[in-house]
Amino acid sequence: MQKIRPCLWFDDQARQAAEFYVSVFGGESAVLDITYNGEAAPGETGTVLTVDFRLAGQEYTALNGGPAFTFSEAVSLSVDCESQEEVDRLWAALTEGGAESDCGWLKDKYGFSWQIVPRVLPELLGGPDKARAERVMKAMLGMRKLDVETLRNA
Repeated sequence: MQKIRPCLWFDDQARQAAEFYVSVFGGESAVLDITYNGEAAPGETGTVLTVDFRLAGQEYTALNGGPAFTFSEAVSLSVDCESQEEVDRLWAALTEGGAESDCGWLKDKYGFSWQIVPRVLPELLGGPDKARAERVMKAMLGMRKLDVETLRNA
């Protein structure tokens, strides 16, 4: 069992969100367990309380906690993408019904924030060539979805 498991607070969309995320990431992703409200629970008896799920090997819990709390950009998931094709695929899936933001950030249709990051970005921003890093940073700051070729050419 994973020692630390992030818990994502939803109003009443935990199951839909978990199933959506699993469909987007595929591979090692799966819904692991669903618990339901009993008579003593705060929600309506028989409705979904929590959903445990795995995305690319990382486990999460989605909680139907009601409308008291909402997501903000203060917490996001950063996704390491091997290629522009993976960036494009995840960006398209996660922005559908959501919203694009700057520098590879987006909000999905549930209001949760993601960073869709090409694997090459840290290499381009690091290393001894400080002028290149500045050009790459400037290029990135002008983007919404990150474009690997433009970043490499900066």
